[in-house]
Amino acid sequence: MSVTTTGQESVSATLTFAAPAARVFAVVADPTTHAAIDGTGWVQQAADPEPLTAVGQIFRMAMHHAGHPDGDYETVNQVEVLDAPRAIGWLTGYEKDDGRLEFGGWIWRYDLVPLGRSETGVTLTYDWSAVPQSIREYLQFPPFGPDHLTGSLHHLAELVHARAGQ
Repeated sequence: MSVTTTGQESVSATLTFAAPAARVFAVVADPTTHAAIDGTGWVQQAADPEPLTAVGQIFRMAMHHAGHPDGDYETVNQVEVLDAPRAIGWLTGYEKDDGRLEFGGWIWRYDLVPLGRSETGVTLTYDWSAVPQSIREYLQFPPFGPDHLTGSLHHLAELVHARAGQ
């Protein structure tokens, strides 16, 4: 396991999984698994349970954070990268009162590198380099410690292993 902070505006962690890349990708591309993968406990459940299959696809997640003004809230996510089974990533934002979607400039990305037939190197990156100053004035980045990415990758590995036994 390695955790890396690259520059001042992204953090990543890498873990080797004892599973082929396609199996790992299938779990990450399933929004119903995101609450179990999340290392913070903020993700509650998928509001849109359909698998992620295309760049531009929108999916929503029910969230909870004690520091959020509403406590319970919903994020809107837009798939920005989808190269099965090598990479998947999404921007996170919200829906405005007028129905327009607004994204904050941070992206979650998983990169999968096959290490033979039955192992995959998985790197999870949280990148906030595109967050505008107006958002940086009231949100601190990253909003979690480095153990979040490590925990998320370990949760993902457990899910991948459990699904292999089904």
